Amino acid sequence: MKRSIVALGASLAFALGACQPTNQQLEDLAKQQDEILAKLTSLEANQKKLLASAAPAARRKPPKEDYNKVYEIDIAGSPFLGKPDAPVVIVEWSDFQCPYCARATPPLKEVQKKYGDDKVKLVFKHFPLSFHKGAKPAAIASLAAADQGKFWEFHDVLFKNQRALDASKMNGYAAEAGLDVEQFKQDMTANQTKYAKAVDADFRQGQSVGVRGTPTLYIGGKRVANRTVQGMSKMIDTLLKEQAAGS
Repeated sequence: MKRSIVALGASLAFALGACQPTNQQLEDLAKQQDEILAKLTSLEANQKKLLASAAPAARRKPPKEDYNKVYEIDIAGSPFLGKPDAPVVIVEWSDFQCPYCARATPPLKEVQKKYGDDKVKLVFKHFPLSFHKGAKPAAIASLAAADQGKFWEFHDVLFKNQRALDASKMNGYAAEAGLDVEQFKQDMTANQTKYAKAVDADFRQGQSVGVRGTPTLYIGGKRVANRTVQGMSKMIDTLLKEQAAGS
């Protein structure tokens, strides 16, 4: 860029020479060129500083996960499948607009079905990511569905339509999930703030136990590394054996 400025200055000087410039004009031109070069030098120096300060952050890795740590997770009031007193609790932090969450749903339900309601309880927590604009409105709407005892039906409809989660679609999804649509509308109006606070509370709780993305699962308070049916089954079997040995 500096060479371009110098070349431009030379071209202007040549053009002015053809017009017989005065000495003052030549001095002004040289001064302007020096000022431009000084600004470019300053910009380059600032750019180098910014790159240098950003480099460590770019190289910094997320903290290593401790998959043996047991977290205390408050699940009161959260939607769940299974019996309330099931000995194994799976907690899922999820985002309705996250494609990986949609893929995680079938294995989770398969595991819950495999062990049955008596042994496994599947708990849902909200973790709407900021770059998924439809995720939080969908999470809020799901709580209105939960008030009608239809959270999981609405959950399935949302994941099936996760590319179209704009607010104008929610009444239609409520109907598809078998909700009383008029009651759904009333609850969405009357309880919007309450639902939003509940979603935010889930998000903060997730952050407090190390959730940084979705889906993130915990079985018996331990973070799940392998989200396949086989991986989760291994954790559940181990937990059930430990509980049996301790009883």
